[in-house]
Amino acid sequence: MNERIIIDPNICNGQPTVRGTRITAQTILEFLAAGDSTENILREYPALTRDDILACLASSSRLLAHRLTFARMA
Repeated sequence: MNERIIIDPNICNGQPTVRGTRITAQTILEFLAAGDSTENILREYPALTRDDILACLASSSRLLAHRLTFARMA
């Protein structure tokens, strides 16, 4: 996805993770959505950097930019 967020089928079932960790981008986004600050996340996950958190946001933004259409199947 980018140099910081990777997808490897052998790590966390292929979910996007921060390179060199088993921390998923989803985990970081859930902390942010719950109101946690970047500083709190960095305290909880000292292996992360501020740039890792920003990369999670950027990757999420790129994924949301794609248009998906759901159709009911019989």
